[in-house]
Amino acid sequence: MFNQTYDVIVVGGGHAGSEAAAAAANLGAKTLLVTMNLQTIGQMSCNPAMGGIAKGQIVREIDALGGYSGIISDKSSVQFKMLNLSKGPAMWSPRTQNDRFLFAQFWREMLEATPNLDFYQEMVSSLWIENNKLQGVCTGLGQKIRSKTVVLTNGTFLNGLIHVGDKNFGGGRAGEKAATGITEQLVSLGFESGRMKTGTPPRVDGRSLNYSKMIEQPGDNNPQKFSYLNLTSPIQKQLSCHMTYTSPEVHNLLREGFDRSPMFNGRIKSVGPRYCPSIEDKIHRFSERERHQLFVEPEGWNTVEVYVNGFSTSLPEEVQYQALKAVAGFENVKFFRPGYAIEYDYFYPTQLKYSLETKILDNLFFAGQINGTTGYEEAGSQGLMAGINAVLKLKEKDPFVLKRDEAYIGVLIDDLITKGTEEPYRMFTSRAEYRMLLRQDNADQRLTSMSHKIGLASDERLEACKQKYKDSNSLIDFLKKQSITPKEINPVLNSKKSSPIKQSGKADKILSRPNIYIKDLKKCAAIDSFISKNNFEQEVQDQAEIQIKYSGYINKEKNNADKLNRLEAVRIPKDFDYKNLKSISSEAMEKLIKIKPETISQASRISGVSPNDVSVLLVYMGR
Repeated sequence: MFNQTYDVIVVGGGHAGSEAAAAAANLGAKTLLVTMNLQTIGQMSCNPAMGGIAKGQIVREIDALGGYSGIISDKSSVQFKMLNLSKGPAMWSPRTQNDRFLFAQFWREMLEATPNLDFYQEMVSSLWIENNKLQGVCTGLGQKIRSKTVVLTNGTFLNGLIHVGDKNFGGGRAGEKAATGITEQLVSLGFESGRMKTGTPPRVDGRSLNYSKMIEQPGDNNPQKFSYLNLTSPIQKQLSCHMTYTSPEVHNLLREGFDRSPMFNGRIKSVGPRYCPSIEDKIHRFSERERHQLFVEPEGWNTVEVYVNGFSTSLPEEVQYQALKAVAGFENVKFFRPGYAIEYDYFYPTQLKYSLETKILDNLFFAGQINGTTGYEEAGSQGLMAGINAVLKLKEKDPFVLKRDEAYIGVLIDDLITKGTEEPYRMFTSRAEYRMLLRQDNADQRLTSMSHKIGLASDERLEACKQKYKDSNSLIDFLKKQSITPKEINPVLNSKKSSPIKQSGKADKILSRPNIYIKDLKKCAAIDSFISKNNFEQEVQDQAEIQIKYSGYINKEKNNADKLNRLEAVRIPKDFDYKNLKSISSEAMEKLIKIKPETISQASRISGVSPNDVSVLLVYMGR
C-alpha cells in the first residue's frame, strides 16, 4: 500500500501538524500527513479565535515566513480587533474571531491544493525504529510507512483523558478517541514525559440568550488583517461578541459542586494553565472577587452555537447548567455540550534542539502541545519550524533558527528548550525582552527575506515586502525634508492641546510629538498630495509613523540585541565536558549537562546558571 519512502511524515492534523505539513511540502519534500480524522484537520478545539496579545504577533510571523495560518484566519474571520491600541506599538496585537467551520474548511482546501502532500486517516500507534534508527511510523491497523523524518504533533491526544465531574473517559477531544502507544515507546527509549491539563467551556444555543442584558463588543471600525499578501482583504461585515459577568450567586452555585470536581477531589493531578484558569479555579483562588468577566463569542456566520469564554470547567454538567443559568442574559440557556477538562501526555521540551529535533532520536521532531505549550498560535509556529527543519536536515543544511531579537517564535522555542515548562506555556509580550523590535507590523521585514532564502517564502511575498519598506522609507525621507508652516499645523496642534510652533519646522519633528499622527499631518496639502500621488497604503503610513515616533527606543533595543548576539556567536562544542568545570555550582553543572546549551547566550538563560558560572565557562573555553 505504501511502497514509497516519504521525506517527511507529519503525525496529527491540528494547527502544528497542518503548518508542518504545508512547510515541508512547499519546500519540495514528499510529505504525508497522517491523522485520526481527516474531517477535523485544522480544527479549532477550543475558542473560535486567532491571535491576541503576543499571539497575534506570532500569526503575523507565521504569515511572513510563508505559513498558512494568517491567510486562513483572514478568510474565515467574523470580527477583527487590534488590541492594546491605547499603548505603544510594541503592544498592539491583532485578533480575529473566526467561523470555526470555515477555518477548518479553508485549512483542508489549502492543504489539498499544496503539491507534494499526501493524506492518510489512521492512528499512528508507534514509531518504526530499527537498529536505533528512525525508519517511519506504524499504524494501529499494522501498516508500516517508511520515511526519512517524522514530525510528531499529537496535541492533547496522547493517552488523553476527558473529565466531566466524577465521570472520565479516554479521548483526545470531545467525540474523538485518544491515541495510545507512542508515549510508552518513547519513554522506553529514554524520553521524559509528563501530564498536563487543559479545559474548555460549555457551548450553548445563542437563540436562548438575552443579549440585551449584556455589553456588546463590536469589531474595529477600520479592520485590518493578518496576512501581508493581497490574497485576503480586510473584513467588510462583522459579528459582535458580548460581555457579561458572573456574580456571588453564580459562585455559590459552583461551590456546591466542588466536592464532585476532579480538580478538587484529586482525580486530576496534572497542572493546567495559570493564565487561563477554570471558573472553579478562579473563584477558589480569587475568592475576594465578586464577579468575573465572560465573553460570549459566536462560532460562525451560519450557526447559533456560542462559545462562553471564561467559563472553562470540569464540574458535573448539572452544576455547570445551574450556575450558568444565574448569569445575566443566560436565564433560559440551552446547552449544546458541557465543558470538560482533558489530561494528556507531553514531553519535556528541554529534550529538543533549537531545530525542534529530539536529542535522543535523530530525525524525530516534536511540535505543539506535545512540547508543553498551549494555544493555536504557539502550536502553528512550532509546526512551521519543525516542518522547515525536517527538510533542511534531509538536505544536510544548517537548521533554520530564529533568535530572541528576531521573532516571538524565537523567544518561544528558546524558552522551551532552555527553561522547559512545568505548566502549559503560552506566549506573552512580557516574555520578549526586545518587544519593540518584535512588533506585529514589521514581521515581514524581520522574517520574509530569511524564509525566501531557504526557499519557503515566495518571490511574490518577498517583492511585496521590499516594496512596502521602500515606500515607507520614501515617506520617512519626505517627512524629514518637508517643512510645515505655523499657519498649516497650528490649528491641528491647538486641537490636540499640543504647543503651537512659532516658525516653520520639519514634519518628522511634529510627528514625534505625543498624540500627533500622520493623519494629522495630511491636513497639510503638500503631505497629503505626496501620500495620495504615491498611493501609499495604510500599512506603509503606519510603518513610517512608528519608525519616526519610536526611533530612539528601536535603536536602543537594537544596540542591546547586538550585545546579546555577541554571546550567541560563542558556540559550545557538542562534546564539551562540564565535569571539568570545578568552580561552578552543582546546580549549574546538573542543568548544563542535562540541557547541553548550544551557545554561551543560551547557557546564561538556564535557570540555576549564574553570571559567575557563565564566566567560568568562558574561561574554560579559552575566551
